[in-house]
Amino acid sequence: MTEALLINAGVAIALMLALWGVAARVGDVSFIDAVWGGSMALLAVVSWLQLDKPGARATLIAGMTLLWGARLGWHLLARWRASGEDPRYERILGKARASGRYASAALTRVFAPQAVLLFVTCLPAQLGVLASEEPAPIGPLALTGAALWLLGMVFETVGDAQLARFRADPANKGKVLDTGLWRYTRHPNYFGDTCVWWGIWLASAECGWGVALAGLAGPLFVTFTLTRWSGKPLLEKGLARTRPGYADYVRRTSGFVPWPPKAG
Repeated sequence: MTEALLINAGVAIALMLALWGVAARVGDVSFIDAVWGGSMALLAVVSWLQLDKPGARATLIAGMTLLWGARLGWHLLARWRASGEDPRYERILGKARASGRYASAALTRVFAPQAVLLFVTCLPAQLGVLASEEPAPIGPLALTGAALWLLGMVFETVGDAQLARFRADPANKGKVLDTGLWRYTRHPNYFGDTCVWWGIWLASAECGWGVALAGLAGPLFVTFTLTRWSGKPLLEKGLARTRPGYADYVRRTSGFVPWPPKAG
């Protein structure tokens, strides 16, 4: 397994170096978000391909990761093509661009850290696949993980579609989306993403305590990132400045886990 993980690490590093070359040429790193999910899907598939005889559980975990990564990657790629450079990366690299150090800063501040975070976040999928050579049947824990993954995929997919339709209507400019899934949680897409990775971790945990503990960093990092770091906090800070009704929406709507809205 160690050799397989080293191969996966090499794939992650090579991929990020190639993408860094593209970013340095076009002067925009924002597409990194679009390849985040696809990159983890790639690591899961590469893990599966290294098995002589993949078991059913290996195929389940690789399939869950592949479907999640493909959907998220396509969604974020379309958003990047429509919206252009993400303001977050402009803040991170703005001074470096002005001083002519954009390429080197993009490597050290974006693509090198992404290679590490990508590998660590995807550990439950990689370990779960690599530890599931035949027979490796799909047991109760893996089925529970698949159910949680499916719940997350529904929340992500439906939430993103509802937000896209809302934003496409010019009449909604400056307004707050508070219908559909967004009535019950301010971040159905983030909640869904978290469910997906806890589901993948549960499926991989069926391989044993060693895999479960080693892969725990993945869902923990996703949860921390989306709830405490670059997800929910940064997004809500910006919305509070640009959406007059956002404070009232925050008051009545659950911040993460779906829950009926407060009255009034």
